[in-house]
Amino acid sequence: MNGTTAQTICQVCDSTDCPALIEKGDWHYRRCGNCGLVFLSPMLTDQALADLYANPDSGGTRAYFRKEASKLRRARGRVRHLSNAMDGGAKDRLFLDIGCSGGFMTQAALGAGFTAWGVDPDGDAVAHAEAHYPGATYRTGGLIEFAEEYLSQNQDLFDAAYCSEVLEHVPDANVFMAAISSLMAPGGVLYLTTPDIGHWRRPKNLLDWDVFTPPHHCLFFSMNNMRDLFSRHGLEIYKRHWAFKPGLKVLARKVGA
Repeated sequence: MNGTTAQTICQVCDSTDCPALIEKGDWHYRRCGNCGLVFLSPMLTDQALADLYANPDSGGTRAYFRKEASKLRRARGRVRHLSNAMDGGAKDRLFLDIGCSGGFMTQAALGAGFTAWGVDPDGDAVAHAEAHYPGATYRTGGLIEFAEEYLSQNQDLFDAAYCSEVLEHVPDANVFMAAISSLMAPGGVLYLTTPDIGHWRRPKNLLDWDVFTPPHHCLFFSMNNMRDLFSRHGLEIYKRHWAFKPGLKVLARKVGA
C-alpha cells in the first residue's frame, strides 16, 4: 500500500505479540497482546499523513470552526485547570497549544495571563486563529519541526502545554511525545485528551465507534498504556478527568526539579 510502512511491534511496550484485530476497507489494525495498544498496520508515513491533511476538510477542520462560543467556554475551563497547576499562577508563563486549530485555547490562555503559542499543520486554521484571536504567536507545521526550530532559537521552555485529540493521529507516538517533553520545563503541566479504547461506553464493535475512522486515527490508547507511554518520556500522569464519552482527559507533569 503506497504511503505506508510495515509495523507489527507495539510502540508503547515493544511487544511483538500484536495479532491482527480488525479491518475497515483497506485499513488494518493490530492489538498489542501485552499492553492493549491498537494501531494501524501498516502505518501511514509522515508524508502520507501530510498529504491527507493537506485537504482542510479531510479531518473536519471547517466543521470545527462552528459553535465558537461553546468551544471558547470549554477552552477557558481547561485553561483554568492548567492555571491552577501553576505555582504562582499563569501570568507571563509560557503556554503551548499543540494542534491549535482556530485559536480557541490560545485565546483562553491569553485571557488567563499566559504568554501563548500555537502550532498546527493546517495553514487555513492558523490563518483563522491569527485573524480572529491575535496576541498569541502561531506557527504552521508539525510539532516535530516546531520543536527543532523553537529549541534552536529559544532557551525558555513551556510551563504549560495542551494537546487535544491529536495523539491518535500521529504515526509514531514516541517521537511525538519526546518532542512534547523536550519543549516542557521541569515541573511543567500537560493537558492531553485522546479517545479511550478501554472506556466502558466504547461500542463493543469498533466499527460502530464514531471515532474509529481510518486512516485519520492511527493509534488508540487506554489509560494504562498511555500512562506507560508518558512515563517513557519523563511525564507523570497525576490526574484523570472523568469523561462520559469514550475519551481520556489527563493532566501530566514533566518530571524534574
